[in-house]
Amino acid sequence: MATIVDLQEVTKDYGQGQALTHALRGVNLVIEAGEFTAMAGPSGSGKSTLLNIMGGLDRPTSGRVEVDGREISDLSNTELGLLRRDRLGFIFQSYNLIPVLTALENAEYVLMLQGVPIAERRARVREVLAEVGLEGLENRFPRQLSGGQQQRVAIARAIVSEPALVLADEPTANVDSKTGTALLDLMHRLNEEKGVTFFFSTHEEAVMKRARRLLQLEDGVILNDGIQTNKWN
Repeated sequence: MATIVDLQEVTKDYGQGQALTHALRGVNLVIEAGEFTAMAGPSGSGKSTLLNIMGGLDRPTSGRVEVDGREISDLSNTELGLLRRDRLGFIFQSYNLIPVLTALENAEYVLMLQGVPIAERRARVREVLAEVGLEGLENRFPRQLSGGQQQRVAIARAIVSEPALVLADEPTANVDSKTGTALLDLMHRLNEEKGVTFFFSTHEEAVMKRARRLLQLEDGVILNDGIQTNKWN
């Protein structure tokens, strides 16, 4: 099985002197293709920092970060941008949709940046939007969609380019429990049927229970890392 993420002794510090904060303290972590993993921990535990480093949005203070077979610590900002565009998908709790674009246009945005011809990308996006339950809503703007529907657009945008890894930061935080369950079911199905690798940051019990692998992060250190048995296994 291919290794998608390999972190070795990763640290991240902010500030200096007496204001120095150790956000991550020697983290070692390997994520393999096809995993469905959640990272839990209290606010301030380092979850967002770790997710940002895995996604190439931030750089570590020290340690080795390898994503999709590439050591990214020394990549230029341009090279990191291309890696994020071509090999990573992102799902945010605030959806991060562009208000003036339709669901279809939001979902196709990454493919447009990749230079995929319009006919091909429109066909791919329509197929993915149907897969996430948004067939018939392609031309609606974000303001015309419910929170759960907006998050489905975000999921479609994250997976349509077939990335090596999807990083999901609290993806069910801003929806009700029923919608959150439906979104988790959807992402699990994409993992099972399409082989999409998901890594979640969460503080929600429902997400923790449904992950196959659960990490517990506290004060910048992984305290527990274990495979779980649940109804999907």
